[in-house]
Amino acid sequence: MTRAPLPRPVRRATTGAIAAAVGVLFAVAPAPAAESEVTHSFLAFGKTTCRVDETGESTPVYPASTRDGYELPDGTLVLTLSRSRSHPGGAVVEVAPGGAETVLWEGTQSEVNGAQPTDAGTVVLTEAGERPRLLEVDREGTVLVEFPLVCQTENHHLQTRMARKLADGTYLVPHLLDFAVVQYDAEGRVLKRFDTTLPGDENRSVHTWPFTAIRHGDGRTLVCCTNGNRVMDFDADGNVVWTLSNEDLPGPWLQDPCGGQVLPNGNVVVTSYAAGRRNAKAPKLFEVTPDKEVVWTYRDGRKVGIHHFQILTNDGERLAGPPMK
Repeated sequence: MTRAPLPRPVRRATTGAIAAAVGVLFAVAPAPAAESEVTHSFLAFGKTTCRVDETGESTPVYPASTRDGYELPDGTLVLTLSRSRSHPGGAVVEVAPGGAETVLWEGTQSEVNGAQPTDAGTVVLTEAGERPRLLEVDREGTVLVEFPLVCQTENHHLQTRMARKLADGTYLVPHLLDFAVVQYDAEGRVLKRFDTTLPGDENRSVHTWPFTAIRHGDGRTLVCCTNGNRVMDFDADGNVVWTLSNEDLPGPWLQDPCGGQVLPNGNVVVTSYAAGRRNAKAPKLFEVTPDKEVVWTYRDGRKVGIHHFQILTNDGERLAGPPMK
């Protein structure tokens, strides 16, 4: 039986500066203590959406909860908004450097989980709900690619997170409660499946839920797994060739590791969403080398978690190329 297409979103645009509203809603976080000679500035996405400079000073950039986000080279922000009264199904918005805001996509189901701007000027996003799907849309909201996601439908919130379009035109999508990252072609055909199950995961309470999947290097795929508190790196054949767990760190720092980013130097930055709530001493973000040496940490003393992030600079220099996140 052929399913009727889901309704097209209502697209609307608003203009005006948002800085004043942001400043009222968010307090500036205290600067963290310096822990290494490495410095980064970054954008933080979560219940608070802010920019943190290399000294640790925090500046709000948007007055609502976000799930994902990108800063483009010209300073434009593409943000994935959490569901709210204003956006019951979530949304994707674009905020110009001057503050003008445009709704690129209004969610039509339960949640919008991640939105990636591409070099072609399109946006790749996923919707969670009874009919989970991936879409690629242009800036006018026209659907260019659409296909159903092969995942469970009992728990909408844990269907998927950070879908990304790859250089070869395929799509990499984590499916949390299916314990796998799936690579799809543009027709929705499953090309490859990266199983995040590891020995000892038979007990679902400690099973690995893939949240972020990052293609890097020679066909490798780095996956941040939340419930199992692991980071896993797969080779092109789907074999696990590198893992990071709390046994490799100075303490239980991996506490719901959601977002991740591979830096141009090969180091990995991870955010622990529960850090600050479960363990006040655990850093919100930290960077490790391939040898698992910790070279940078960020703490801010607040209980509000960082859902995802984008590292912008390293030691004062803007990172080159699209972020691998």
